[in-house]
Order: sequence, then structure tokens, then C-alpha cells
Amino acid sequence: MSKTETIKQIGRDLGFQQVGITDVRLDPHHRHYAQWIRQNFHGEMSYMERNISKRLHPQELVPDTLSVICARLDYLVAEKRNLLDLLDHENLAYISRYALGRDYHKLMRKRLQKYAERISQVYGEMGYRVFTDSAPVLEKALAAKAGIGWQGKHSNILHREHGSWFFLGEIYTDLKLDIDAPLENHCGRCTSCIEICPTGAIVEPYRVDARRCISYLTIEHRSAIPLEFRAAIGNRIYGCDDCQLVCPWNRFAQYTREIDFAPRHGLDSISLMECYRWSEAEFMRKMEGSAIRRIGHQCWLRNVVIALGNAAHDPHIIAILKQDYAGQSAFIQHHIDWALQQQGEAK
Repeated sequence: MSKTETIKQIGRDLGFQQVGITDVRLDPHHRHYAQWIRQNFHGEMSYMERNISKRLHPQELVPDTLSVICARLDYLVAEKRNLLDLLDHENLAYISRYALGRDYHKLMRKRLQKYAERISQVYGEMGYRVFTDSAPVLEKALAAKAGIGWQGKHSNILHREHGSWFFLGEIYTDLKLDIDAPLENHCGRCTSCIEICPTGAIVEPYRVDARRCISYLTIEHRSAIPLEFRAAIGNRIYGCDDCQLVCPWNRFAQYTREIDFAPRHGLDSISLMECYRWSEAEFMRKMEGSAIRRIGHQCWLRNVVIALGNAAHDPHIIAILKQDYAGQSAFIQHHIDWALQQQGEAK
């Protein structure tokens, strides 16, 4: 077995479903990324416009990098109900499926570190750094180049036999390894992801305006949700999976074997009112070890209040929002005003 194949086998032995390897050349992505930034499609994610050269040239981020080892880890869990039926449910919340369990950043980083250490044990000390959705890394571009999948029209990485419900991680290394060939794009004429997007965030195939994306609005955007998007958010209180839910290739997605990704605190089928009733202390305690904790209690409440406004007309919702109004911050009161109007009731 070659060095490259041995390294891939080590990754699979550690629980990664797929490993691909590529070099550091990302030239085809330079123009696309520069244009995306120039159009301000990154919104408030100012970090996306910093260290651009390091994103586009991996060897600048980690000197002497010759190869990038890309790993895939599935996260989809078996569901109690059809997920499309859960969208816009009259009283239940929808939370992006990647965030139901333990924060993937911690799990992936720890496993990638172990992966790199195992490689070093076999082939001697090497220079490396591990990444997962962190630092200035174009992980989707690298994953596509490494044959993990192709980048779909919704910008997520897709695989014919595994869909798109997976996390990506990278090891930048100074080892010179054989590289994999990219996969052919199999999106064809399908535009399901573009048509389903509630806010029209996929402005054209392969280009997403984050400022319109519900995942961005409910997670990265920390100020008031723009009025034009509030109704479209529906019951999505953390992230959005619509484009993945309708993708034909996700018929072949595999359920995860990772126990840590199993839903916590009933988040896979939780009522909006229960989410609203969590105090800050409860939110911080329940979301310990979860990616959701990063947005903080105020943004959590903001998202839930919008969803309550979009829920079926309910005198109980109106009464609770009115009752709590005085004790909420001006930030939350602003969204409660809108929610009460949606519910057909003035404050």
C-alpha cells in the first residue's frame, strides 16, 4: 500500500467516512472569491475579507504546506418525522440538523489532531496544522479539488453516493502526497435548491448572497433581522436546511455513526414556546458543548420571537409576549412588536 493509501486508511480507521488529498493551488477560485467579496455577499462576516491571500494560497497560512488532506464526517441522524413536514410547523421549531448534538468544531478538531499524530507516528515528524470551519481556509474549494464531492449550485459539497449532510476538515501538511482527481459535477439542469430557498439567497447557480441566507441571518447576523426576511424565516430558529432537504442526491445520504451528533434536549422536535421560555442561564446550561451557544441568548430569543410571530394565531403566544415585554431588552422588544403584529395583535 502506498503512503497516500496508508494515510487514507488511517483516516477511515479513525471514523472519517472519506479522505481526499489535493495540492495547494486554488487559482480557479481567486476571481470568484474576489467578486463575491466585492459584491458584499459576505454581509457582516468581516473576517471573510481579511487574510484573503492566505485563503487563496494555503502555503501562506501554513508555510511549507505541500498537500492538504481533506476529511469527511457524516452528521445526519435518523428522524422521527419527515423534515419537510417540520418546516413551517405551526408550533415546533426547526433547527439545522448539524447543530442538534455536540459542537462539531470540537469533535472534528480533536479527531483531526489524532489523525495527524497517527500519520506522524507512521512516517515520522511532519509539519502540519488542522482546521475545521476555522481560520482563513477555503474548505469547500479544497474538498472539491480533493474529490470529496463537487460544489453544488447551493455551494455545498455534494457526493453522488453520500449527498451533502457531512462536515469537512483539513490537515495542511508538508508531506508530498499523491493527489486525487476532482469529481464530475452532477447537478445537471436541476434547480431545486434555488427554487426552494425561502429568501432567494442563491442569487444564481453556485453563488449565495449570505445577507439573504437564513443560516446567516439566524447565526452570523447579530443585529435586528431585516423586515423583508422575517416572514420567510418561518420556524427556522437556527440555520436552514431547505436546499439540502430537496436535493435529489440526498436520497443517498447515510446516517451518522457518531453518538455525539445525536439530538440533545429534544432539539429535533421542540416547541417554539419551550425555546422561548429558556432563561439565559438555562440556555447557557442546555447549550453547553453545542454550536448554538455561540449566538448567545439574545440572538436565540430574537430568532424564536420571529418564529412565534410566524406561528399559527394563538392567544397564548400573544399573552406571553405581552406579559414578558417590559422585562425584555429593547432589541427583543423590537422583534416582539413585529411578532405581535403578525399574530394580529397590537402590543
